[in-house]
Amino acid sequence: MTADQILNYDENLIPKEVVIEDKSTIEQMQLLQQLDEDDKTTVFKIIDKMLTTKKFKDFFNKNVAAL
Repeated sequence: MTADQILNYDENLIPKEVVIEDKSTIEQMQLLQQLDEDDKTTVFKIIDKMLTTKKFKDFFNKNVAAL
């Protein structure tokens, strides 16, 4: 990159922050598919853990409420 390119950098070329929450489910999945395999694995492990935790909390709350 030349000094001129750095000094006169087009701001439209700078990547913007991605906020996945404001996307549709399909767009979210498309963005996740762009990740490299290690990052996808990490994201899916986090989701698995959160879903498992939620199931245990729901089970616990349901069964404690029944006592």
